[in-house]
Amino acid sequence: MSSRRPTARKSRRLSRQATELAIAVPQVVAHRLTRMALAGPFPNARDRREFQTMGQEKLHAFWQSWFAMGWAMVEAMQKSWLAALQGVRVPMIDGNRILSHGLAPVHKRATANARRLSRLR
Repeated sequence: MSSRRPTARKSRRLSRQATELAIAVPQVVAHRLTRMALAGPFPNARDRREFQTMGQEKLHAFWQSWFAMGWAMVEAMQKSWLAALQGVRVPMIDGNRILSHGLAPVHKRATANARRLSRLR
């Protein structure tokens, strides 16, 4: 029974991250598309800075996510190999843990952007 609790906790964490992301992303997209439409063909310096940051942060969050999932996978494989070498039961790879690590940078950026952009007027 106690072995199920950490998995349930991880599943709840992943579900919470995904739900918060599903709420934050449309807010950010709506705000930025509205801002682009209002800026027109000649955006001011503040808008240009926001649009440039938007592209850079997407790339940065993607690479952080990719690296986090890769590193979580490396750790899981090391545990599996170590268990196999010791002759004990090889643990299953925890997909929720890997997904949660990969979702964390994107979640962090999107929720921060939603909070920041909701304050701007």
